[in-house]
Amino acid sequence: MSDLVVDVRDLTRRFGSFVAVDRVSFQIPRGAIFGFLGPNGAGKSTTIRMLLGILPVSEGEGQVLGFDIRTSSEEIRARVGYMSQRFSLYEDLTVLENLHFFGGVFGLSGARLDQKVRELVEMTRLEGFEQQLAQGLPGGIRQRLALATSLLHDPEIVFLDEPTGAVDPALRRYFWERIAELSAAGRTVMVTSHYMDEVERCHDICFIHHGRLMAQGSPGDLKSRHLPGEMWQVRTSARAEVAAHLARVPGVAGAFPSGEMVRYLLEPGFDPAGPATALRASGLTCSAPEPAEPTLEDVFVALSRKRGTP
Repeated sequence: MSDLVVDVRDLTRRFGSFVAVDRVSFQIPRGAIFGFLGPNGAGKSTTIRMLLGILPVSEGEGQVLGFDIRTSSEEIRARVGYMSQRFSLYEDLTVLENLHFFGGVFGLSGARLDQKVRELVEMTRLEGFEQQLAQGLPGGIRQRLALATSLLHDPEIVFLDEPTGAVDPALRRYFWERIAELSAAGRTVMVTSHYMDEVERCHDICFIHHGRLMAQGSPGDLKSRHLPGEMWQVRTSARAEVAAHLARVPGVAGAFPSGEMVRYLLEPGFDPAGPATALRASGLTCSAPEPAEPTLEDVFVALSRKRGTP
């Protein structure tokens, strides 16, 4: 059995003259948590929909679980779980009715289906909502129901498209706990997100922007390869002005506002006190510079600046 569950080469999708996904290539090993990271409109959902055969491929090729994405979409969809970005269950059915209906679609029945539904209701914390119509569920509960439905048939790989979009921090943490559990149980998870902080938990990450892959690797690898230097930060009330001035200081590879801080990458060999001295000379006030732990947001900013993308 191959150790790769997804193998994609030069995957491309065009909508008329618009190229939504442009020659994307990546591989996902069995059991990995694979993060597909990028801003809204970057091409994340389009890529997943091609992997599942929902959208035809314009160019390129790929396999999911050894099946060709161009010719074997039915075989792929029977073996994978998919939680789409948009709630796609039946709103006029209750939580239990949705679970039983989709369980039947996946070929489950009788005691086996009942047992699976009970397990997933407990796992996704749906107790007390079983008889409520889907249309009346709070957003977070709808997300949990969508996750439960995607796991009914014990899929080998689960595609989660923006599972934590527009939810509160507690639910984001809940979803990542479930993702870690799925990986520990041997399932492969491909999760799309535009939250840079949460995909730190992934084993491997692809950055996608404007339909093109910018970089791929583990969180640690990406930071070491694309942040040649040290991250620093200053606190200031004039974030935009400070960031703009720092960007012109020798040795500063990039500066951008982040919360109450302005973060910047200082290239090797430059004095950490230099940027603060330059700020004071310009009349801008800020706190003393302090070292900052590099993040994937820093990597994304560095990659975007290097490519000249906003």
